[in-house]
Amino acid sequence: MFIIVNEFCERFSFYGMKAVLTLYFVNYLHWDRNLSTTVYHAFSGLCYFTPIIGAPIADAWLGKFNTIFWLSILYVIGHVIKSVGAIPTVGNTEVHVALSIIGLVAIAFGTGGIKPCVSAFGGDQFKEEHVQERAKFFSIFYLSINAGSLISTFVTPVLRGDVQCFGTDCYALAFGVPAALMLFALIVFVSGSSMYKKYPPQGNILGSVFKCIGFAIKNRWNHRSKEHPKREHWLDWATEKYSKKLITEVKMVTKVLFLYIPLPMFWALFDQQGSRWTLQATRMNLDFKGFVAQPDQIQILNPLLILILIPVFDLGIYPLVKLCKINFKPIPKMAIGMIIAALAFVVATVVEIKIIETIPVAPKAGESFLQVMNFAGREVTVNGEMRVPALDPKDFKDPEYLTLKFDGTQTVNVSEGNNQLCSVQITEAATYSLAVDGRKCSLVRRRTCTEIIERRNRKDTRKQSHCCH
Repeated sequence: MFIIVNEFCERFSFYGMKAVLTLYFVNYLHWDRNLSTTVYHAFSGLCYFTPIIGAPIADAWLGKFNTIFWLSILYVIGHVIKSVGAIPTVGNTEVHVALSIIGLVAIAFGTGGIKPCVSAFGGDQFKEEHVQERAKFFSIFYLSINAGSLISTFVTPVLRGDVQCFGTDCYALAFGVPAALMLFALIVFVSGSSMYKKYPPQGNILGSVFKCIGFAIKNRWNHRSKEHPKREHWLDWATEKYSKKLITEVKMVTKVLFLYIPLPMFWALFDQQGSRWTLQATRMNLDFKGFVAQPDQIQILNPLLILILIPVFDLGIYPLVKLCKINFKPIPKMAIGMIIAALAFVVATVVEIKIIETIPVAPKAGESFLQVMNFAGREVTVNGEMRVPALDPKDFKDPEYLTLKFDGTQTVNVSEGNNQLCSVQITEAATYSLAVDGRKCSLVRRRTCTEIIERRNRKDTRKQSHCCH
């Protein structure tokens, strides 16, 4: 139970932090969407690469318990640094970026380092004859992973969006709670130390596998002439140096590796829940008849559907398929799942196209959109260059937007011939409507659809315009 509680809290801390990470990059560090997506996936890639480092450390040097303990300390430190970097009063933007990157690297090495060790350490607690108990443990163990992910991906976006601190979304709290859970996970894990079965390091298994493969290839090459009889399997050329048990296990591994070939593409798509799909959700109406979801809560669907659909398939669909005398093996199941995943991204593509059609492109940094509604009855000019004809009240058409290029703020002068009618100031990356009637001008900054939707999603009670500009 110590190991299960530890895993629940660790998964809560990891997925809770990761759920709000993309919006943190965009809204807090003010990175553009492409850079935010790139860093998010670079962090994910590092998290899933570092187990290659953690496993040999546990097998050949520290053992599983000590590896989990020391890398969990690094994990906690990474969370704390990440949380401090989300406090606006601590340094400037450069400091926040530096603390964020350092924290994420520490978290990646922490979570990746302990990933191959925790489940294996749990399996070490059972004797060979405890088959049912071990199976029950792993069922609860993986249930705790999905439960931690489910709860955290619901809670941390709420802490970010519904709690205000330092006058903005509370990223410090959204990162601080996962940090506290990881510290608690470490304390719980250490508390059970006296009860664990701890086995000493037994050598670098991963290194032995690579050495066995290398020796088999080298030995086969040295005996490539026809005078040497063929062997049943190419790995059998390692029998001169390695045990039959190791060679048999390596054969099993090489067979499984073929199943892994399509998995990188699957995970490249799957992991976009936390990046592109979350960013897509920021431009959508998340009001579900009174319940207003946060954009980063879209990721809750993954663990929720896992918990719902596994019993549906195992207890309902697969038994029915078996009754129909259809032998539905694991590989066809995986293939169908990947086809459905591909279709899901077709749906996401259609949704994105519809969003683009509904929401016009907002002005970028260094430009502004200005719509001049000329009710003066005569043609006027903007900044002495752009001519704006008078609107016909009998045949009114919404005027097109003018694109103005500048940095910071700019004064816009509206004149009729040599007579200046008014001067107004506008800022970059914003959209305005300017009404001119010959006597005075009225300037209104238009909110984009994204701003309107984001305010609605924050449960802002102020009256909203129904029009998106």
